Amino acid sequence: MTDSTLFMEHEAIVDLIDGMAEMLRKHIADRDLADPVVVGIHTGGAWIAQRLNRLLELAEPAGLLDISFYRDDFTQIGVNPQVRPSQIPFDLDGRNVILVDDVLHTGRTIRAAMNELFDYGRPATITLVSLIERSGRELPIQPDVIGLSPPLGLSDHIKLNGPEPLSLEIVHPPQPNS
Repeated sequence: MTDSTLFMEHEAIVDLIDGMAEMLRKHIADRDLADPVVVGIHTGGAWIAQRLNRLLELAEPAGLLDISFYRDDFTQIGVNPQVRPSQIPFDLDGRNVILVDDVLHTGRTIRAAMNELFDYGRPATITLVSLIERSGRELPIQPDVIGLSPPLGLSDHIKLNGPEPLSLEIVHPPQPNS
């Protein structure tokens, strides 16, 4: 049986996202990223993307990516019965895309998301935003804006629950009986 621990509750997460919006505003201004669009990775990244989109007061609604068919472990995990269509309500060619994920761990989700984004067009830039960055990277992918980098055990996982209320929990693997 797995064990989980509540790590952060709704109001603290909302405060964290507010701070990320300020960092993102500065990043956009410093890099002169005109007319950016936000795209969130289903599910947790989409929740955060919608909040960031509202806070940044962007003209277009946030897009949504479901990367289920772009995963490199698709043959290992089988078909996901909860596959949803991606929704990109704008042209990506030449756009400054803000790609949002809830937890950056190995980097493989981001790689899959970028592959799918390029199926929709060729963005001018992609800015990566992650609520949580944790150790264990397998690919050379780094976020531009990070909410938090908590110290986690190598076998621990962190999960965003939501969308209302949001909560973060640390999931510990089962311990063998000694």
